Amino acid sequence: MNGSSLNNTKSDVKNYKTIFISDIHLGSKACQAELLLDFLKHNDSEKLYLVGDIVDGWRLKRKWYWPQSHNDVVQKILRKARKGTEIIYVPGNHDEGLRRYIGTHFGGIEVRPTDIYEAVNGDKYLVLHGDSFDNVMLYARWLAYVGDHAYDLVLRLNTVFNGLRRLMGLRYWSLSSYLKIKVKNAVQFISEFERVLANEAQKAGVQGVICGHIHHAEMKQYGDVIYMNDGDWVESCTALVEHFDGTWEIVFWADIVAKRGTNFDKDVADGTTEKPFVEAAE
Repeated sequence: MNGSSLNNTKSDVKNYKTIFISDIHLGSKACQAELLLDFLKHNDSEKLYLVGDIVDGWRLKRKWYWPQSHNDVVQKILRKARKGTEIIYVPGNHDEGLRRYIGTHFGGIEVRPTDIYEAVNGDKYLVLHGDSFDNVMLYARWLAYVGDHAYDLVLRLNTVFNGLRRLMGLRYWSLSSYLKIKVKNAVQFISEFERVLANEAQKAGVQGVICGHIHHAEMKQYGDVIYMNDGDWVESCTALVEHFDGTWEIVFWADIVAKRGTNFDKDVADGTTEKPFVEAAE
């Protein structure tokens, strides 16, 4: 599957009001750069949010890894900025070095610590990566690094596992995501993370929160607050999008590519996903 060889025309491209992506982890072998390149080539928007952990500084410090496909992702994003897409970069914990450059612009991309996004229907959403509300990150940073090494091992297994699946002609399937939802403590952590973020949005006086960090795409209502997580590009390969009519959707790109069969260039006619839409409020 070679994302750099794709050829798409304007008729192949879906347009959205806004696209949110996070947790790409460029610089990590687990990054699904080819799938992301395919997504970026087939989807455009007026505004693009990069919601943290775009570059994996932690892994790059341990060992340099930067293949051409990762460079292609960066160039594709910069090209979108040059063509007029408004791009907001909200750094996360793995690319926290960029937090020193809050308020600056580079290549048409603005770096912000957090942001307030106004949806088509006027609802406002707090946009942040989410690591500052992760108790492990907040209170015991060294534990986070230990956990990161263990998680890295799982992602390596995921890469090998999917390499074997490709040889067998099978589609991408995330072993790491499967293990995550099967582990009781992980499920409890995700639920608690969602509640904490929803509570923070309520305190901020907004209608919802949009985040990343935990690599678990979700749209969920907590009382009067809408919690939305755009997922990641190492496990689930997902993006959160707002349509021009105010409808929200989680796009599962690996599923969409799988619907094309073996022809990676074939357009998906309906572009639908398994995740239900959240309709805009009247």
